[in-house]
Amino acid sequence: MPETKILIVDDDATSQAALQLILDSEGWKIRVQPLASEILNELAREEWTLLLANVALTGMSGPAFATLRDLAQAPVLEAGKRRVRVLFIVPELIAAHAQPILEYEHVPYTLKPFHMHDFLEKVGDLLMEAGAIEKPIRQVRMAYAGPNRRGKDRRKSRDRRETPMFAARDDYYMTEEEIAEYEQQEATERKKTYRPRTDLGSPDKNK
Repeated sequence: MPETKILIVDDDATSQAALQLILDSEGWKIRVQPLASEILNELAREEWTLLLANVALTGMSGPAFATLRDLAQAPVLEAGKRRVRVLFIVPELIAAHAQPILEYEHVPYTLKPFHMHDFLEKVGDLLMEAGAIEKPIRQVRMAYAGPNRRGKDRRKSRDRRETPMFAARDDYYMTEEEIAEYEQQEATERKKTYRPRTDLGSPDKNK
């Protein structure tokens, strides 16, 4: 499977750090480009798997947005070659203007501050579409320690940090119903791949 390469087009340092914190934990190659004018150059010199673009930087019109919109709408395969997948990032302050346009264009987007479950689901869907991963992203190795949640959640994190880029923990942790559904799916997958082991030490019953 080819290396997963993700380009972040965003000039907000806090947003850059938040996205790198999430995506670095998966072992993917991450690069940040703070200039929308460099998008075409980035696409020309590197075969990116996924491009995350802040619409506050690219704008909702003009060549940068048009290029990314066309890529987002295009089929993933062309002449046997996979195209980069695109996920637009929509800051809360411009969501009322940007969301109707992106929905009209039928292109994927995620809101900022990030709701972790929604963000990972959309990233996972696009990476599966690109052939970079085989299964959805179900968990993240980082957790947000909100002021009203410390000590109340039994989940432990290797890297617990605070950042305003993440929505409240309740917004992105899996619910009990989602956990049960996930465990049921895992059990089903195990049954599909289960093969009974042969006990080579047992005597032949036919003898």
